[in-house]
Amino acid sequence: MSKSSSSSKTPLTDKDRRKQISIRGLPVLENVASVKKTFNRHLHFTIVKDRNVATNRDYFLSIAYTVRDHLVGRWIRTQQHYYETDPKRVYYLSLEYYMGRSLSNMMINLGIESELDEALYELGLSIEELEEFEEDAGLGNGGLGRLAACFLDSMATLGLAGYGYGLRYEFGIFQQTIKDGFQCEEPDDWLRYGNPWEIPRPEYQIPVNLYGRVIEQDGKPKWVDTKVIMAMPYDTPVPGFNNNVVNTLRLWSAKAAQKFNFQFFNDGDYLNAVSDQSLAENVTRVLYPNDNYKQGKELRLKQEYFLVAATLSDIIRRYKHSKFGSALTTRDDFSTFPDKVAIQLNDTHPALTIAELMRLLLDMEGLPWDKAFDITKRACAYTNHTLMPEAVERWSVGLLQHVLPRHLQIIFEINLRHLQEVAARYPGDWGRLRDLSIVEEDGEKRINMAYLAIVGSHAVNGVAKIHSDLLKTTLFKSFYELTPEKFQNKTNGITPRRWLVLSNPNLSDAIAERIGEDWITSLDHLKSLREFVDNEAFVRDIQRVKQENKQRLAEWLLKTQNQKINPMSIYDMQVKRIHEYKRQLLNILHVVTLYNRIRANPNGKFVPRTVMIGGKAAPGYHMAKKIIKLVNSVGNIVNNDPVIGDRLKVVFLENYRVTMAEQIIPAADLSEQISLAGMEASGTSNMKFMLNGAMTICTLDGANVEMAEEVGNDNIFIFGMTVEEVEKRKHEGYNAREFYEKNAELKQVLDQIKNGYFSPENPELFHDIVNSLLCDGGDHYMLLADYDSYIKCQDRVSELFKDPIAWTKKSILNIAASGKFSSDRTIADYAREIWNVEPTLRSLPNPHEGRPGTNHEGEATHGSSQALADLAKY
Repeated sequence: MSKSSSSSKTPLTDKDRRKQISIRGLPVLENVASVKKTFNRHLHFTIVKDRNVATNRDYFLSIAYTVRDHLVGRWIRTQQHYYETDPKRVYYLSLEYYMGRSLSNMMINLGIESELDEALYELGLSIEELEEFEEDAGLGNGGLGRLAACFLDSMATLGLAGYGYGLRYEFGIFQQTIKDGFQCEEPDDWLRYGNPWEIPRPEYQIPVNLYGRVIEQDGKPKWVDTKVIMAMPYDTPVPGFNNNVVNTLRLWSAKAAQKFNFQFFNDGDYLNAVSDQSLAENVTRVLYPNDNYKQGKELRLKQEYFLVAATLSDIIRRYKHSKFGSALTTRDDFSTFPDKVAIQLNDTHPALTIAELMRLLLDMEGLPWDKAFDITKRACAYTNHTLMPEAVERWSVGLLQHVLPRHLQIIFEINLRHLQEVAARYPGDWGRLRDLSIVEEDGEKRINMAYLAIVGSHAVNGVAKIHSDLLKTTLFKSFYELTPEKFQNKTNGITPRRWLVLSNPNLSDAIAERIGEDWITSLDHLKSLREFVDNEAFVRDIQRVKQENKQRLAEWLLKTQNQKINPMSIYDMQVKRIHEYKRQLLNILHVVTLYNRIRANPNGKFVPRTVMIGGKAAPGYHMAKKIIKLVNSVGNIVNNDPVIGDRLKVVFLENYRVTMAEQIIPAADLSEQISLAGMEASGTSNMKFMLNGAMTICTLDGANVEMAEEVGNDNIFIFGMTVEEVEKRKHEGYNAREFYEKNAELKQVLDQIKNGYFSPENPELFHDIVNSLLCDGGDHYMLLADYDSYIKCQDRVSELFKDPIAWTKKSILNIAASGKFSSDRTIADYAREIWNVEPTLRSLPNPHEGRPGTNHEGEATHGSSQALADLAKY
């Protein structure tokens, strides 16, 4: 049913190929011939090589262009359909899109994976080998960007007229290498071999203004003397699953308005001759510059405004020229703008949308303030992704005055009118006015971008029920009391196409053989698997699939990291950004505890365990990078101790990314979701592991709470304090040293780390880690308070793992309970409750074109040929 029933990256054997004859049946021979013809045509005419000199990378590009050919007709027809029917369009603005690889996902959603696999086999090539030549599109740091990618997939699958807007970073998230146990960062030059999926649109460049000053002209403000950067769009197709819908992800690249200064060149000043180009293109050079210094903060602000300005100009252009398919008239009446446009802000990064849309409506379209603000508010909605006040974006007034002087004026005016309404409602309540002000005046005067997003939006949502509830009582308490009707919850989700069909084809087949394939687009159908929990054959199938995945991962780790692990051990995984609140350090305290127990009783019977930790630390985050070093140092001692053997292994997964997640998650037995309760907004790796049959050990934080509700507390390992208990302990005065003194195992572990047991070459190496836990006011994330509960819960994990049948039955129940956590459900909720559009699983008609590789290739039998050239306009 998927790309193949063997997801290994080695050439397929005949046995493997027989396994591919799954529920989707044999490939159609006519289609296989068509694919081969198109593949050879691209190799010849696009790559300009023949089979004698072509490399595997050339073959990858040829197959990617072949798949893209299958997309093009559907892509054009989809945009024509939107142009002619003029639906309400949804615009998703995100500074991050962690797309990963696209080839397999495109094939699965188009339903052509078996034909392409067979065609390549007949050509003597392996699809698995060619996939390795695709770069991960790492335009995100972690969950935020991956969520955006899942949402685009779901919007297309649900037939929504959805558009993703972001930035085309020349360098994505850094490549992580581990040298002497330390993280080192190398640039991610993901575009060095080109990107076969994107279509550049230089004819639709948009000017973006920065700096300058504001003057008054004819009684109205005018922004003048600006510097201009051009925003060039690159379009990437986003196909829905088997419904002929192909939406668009449009990424903006910064280009200089004037690339070359001949005067400087003629004067011999060659660097200044191209300096404008270099400075302009820095805006999209790299994902998230280091903003610890002034230039970094300014560049980050310019990135955010660049995205917002280019996108809103594009949205307004499309709104004006999409009047029921008429190219002869433009829509100048903005009163219907919120009925045709929904703008979703993915966190505070695009919050300047509020000020920029107001500027366009006021200064460019001439609308009065009240009407412009009503339109802005009804069109925009804001998603919050954090509970930590320090993570909420704030920009200094001085920086905004320098870079965006007109927008600062508009923000001040929004705040003034907002506070006038607050004062009228709560006369004399100066504390409330201070709490609700967008402008913060404690110390340096700053603009709170989350507050701007709330005031300028009609809906505000958190991303898990507990997160949304906490927003109302903590971070945004005053705003919730002022406008409770704005606040909603939209629990995050993941796309089952990538995170089950693509990444775990054997499990997908086992499920589909029992309950059919409707779950691929309606994941709640998985609940039917509960009927098979006592079916011996199904339990055996699930066990077999898991063990095959574990064996495959063991072989991959041996090949890529020269790390030998025990496939019969518990595969215990924690993969996410390295951050103190995610508590990878607590995981390591457990590892050292197990190590000490085995050392103390070498002849004892211990359930073997392989602990895998993966993730990247922000380059400037000293403590997170030191934790990575600790993981590797502990692993170095544990993995080479002959007393331990294969009963305990520690593996740091170097350069964790989307493609690696697809490889390792299907093999996991245990998923670690161990943040301090009240810290994690939602999490999505928890959902991916659950969908693939892993058990979860977790605190009652983020979406873990809802996972426990869905699967039942008997089928999930819960430990640690609740949010209420955390707050109570903080209020009473938390003293981590009390736990250190009272718990002998904990004391031993921390003393070993501090005294250099795991760093004999530098005994003081980890002093700062232990000191951060034991100093006065230390252990901010309360690892020591949760340690005992965590260790006891891990003991329960080991005990259950001794009974493979009981473990597998609970695994099946977890798969069956994961239906709620589909991004299709999340997007359907957004659509109905925020965007006011109705999702549909109805397919669009097949494109009226010849199939690529046929005699009538590219010929449109309906509609004008001009439409083929005008796709970018839609």
